[in-house]
This record gives sequence, structure tokens and C-alpha cells, in this order.
Amino acid sequence: MGSVPPEPPMTRRSARGAVAVDRSGHSPAPRPGRAARPRRGASGAGPGAAPATEFDRDALRARLLAGLGELGLDVAPAERLLDYLALLAKWGRIYNLTAIRDPLAMLRQHLLDSLSIVGPLAARLHAGTGARWRVVDVGSGAGLPGIVLALARPQAEVLLVEPVDKKAAFLRQCQAELALANVKVSAGRVEALAAADAEPRPDLIVCRAFASLADFAVAVERIAGPDTLVAAMKGTLPTDELAALPPGWSVAETLPLRVPELDAARHLVLMRRLAGAPRNAAG
Repeated sequence: MGSVPPEPPMTRRSARGAVAVDRSGHSPAPRPGRAARPRRGASGAGPGAAPATEFDRDALRARLLAGLGELGLDVAPAERLLDYLALLAKWGRIYNLTAIRDPLAMLRQHLLDSLSIVGPLAARLHAGTGARWRVVDVGSGAGLPGIVLALARPQAEVLLVEPVDKKAAFLRQCQAELALANVKVSAGRVEALAAADAEPRPDLIVCRAFASLADFAVAVERIAGPDTLVAAMKGTLPTDELAALPPGWSVAETLPLRVPELDAARHLVLMRRLAGAPRNAAG
């Protein structure tokens, strides 16, 4: 395998869909299926980016199976997770969908990172392996963590909300190629979801470095019920953000996450909207 590029810095996307720098390294991409020719002499990776390495499925499978075992998760979805990783590597390399080029780094920083929340969420949502979760992934980008949750938890019904059209097109590509009957894609802002998409209230609303906790709470308040678990994936624990939550919200738990092969701080912040809390004018 080639050398693994350093972990990209955590960045945040605002609730309005504008992209700052985020931990996933996402950036806008042309619509899959209509390849734009790269400029002469351009690799598509940007200055200083490490070159892509070969997608060694056998080696990646071994690392993924080890990671699933370390996380205590079922290994049955491993092949489908690798299929998704192959799509991410293909389109990411061609369309600059993610700043990470090395498939092993993508396995570590995208798949295993997203898989690290499955166990903690399963312990706090409906019990039983057959329990259905209604999930909304806000600012899904390349499908992280929503597609990973849909593959690891096929009983879940996952709505991927992504305001950037080119990224939403990639999500639809994954939906079709992976035959994800339990996934829907909404190309727009979460604040603009139709009433039908918010009923019944979701069991889980999740984001991966989408925005500050306060902005995230405001963005989802119209679709979050008192029984909805609202989960934000973070790097280091954002104590300043925890103190700045808007009225009507409480922090249920802050959990340190263990990501196999990744030596970096990861936390899951779990919030709930208080019953009877007033909604803003948009909600």
C-alpha cells in the first residue's frame, strides 16, 4: 500500500449549507456519469495531495473485518461496505469528492470512523437486532455516516439530507448501485424538509461535523421530537459548544469513541429536545 496521508483537519459546514473545512474532507463534485475532463497536467488531487493507491480489496477486507471485530459489530455487511468504499474511492479520485485518496486511509477515516457510532447508538435506541430505526443524516456529503449506518443496520430507514446537488447526485448513485432500498435522498437543506418527511418523528438525527451544536440544534428542531436522539460526531469534545446550546435542548451524554487504527480524538455528543420546548418561527 502507498503511504497514508495525514488526517485532514476537522472542518465544519454551516447549517445553511456553506462549506468550511470538515473532518470528512468533502468538497463539491460534478454529477456522476458526466465526467468533466481534467485540465491538462492536472491530476485532480490538488497541490501536495498524495497520489491514489490501488484498491486492494483483499487487504482492505482484512482490515475492515478486524475493525468490525474490534467494534463488536456483525461482519455480514463487510462486502457491501467494501462496495461502497470502492464507489467512494472511484468518484472521489475522479471528482475530488473527498480530500483523501488512499483507500486504506478512507477505510480508517471514513468507514471505521462512521462505524464507531453503531454500537453506542444501538445501546441507546430500540433494543434488538431487528428493531427498525428511522434515521435522518443531516449534511450527509458522501454518505457519511448515513450510508454506513444503512449498510451496517439494514433494518434502519435512512434519509440522507444534502444541500449540494453534486453530492446528492453521488448519494443517488450509491443508492442505485448498492441497491439500498432502505435509503432515500433529499437534495436540500434540512430546514426545508417537507412535513411528510418529518412524520413520524425520527428516532435518530445524526451529523458528522456538520456545524456547531447550536446551529445543528436550530436546524433540526422542527423535525426533532422529545423522543428523538440527536447525535453529533465531533473530534475533540467541544465544551464551548456544549455551553452554548439554545434553550429547549439538553445534552444527554458525551461519549468518547474508539476508532480502530485511528489515533485521534473522536466524540459522540447526544442531545434531546425538551418536551414542550417552543419552536422558532421557521419550525
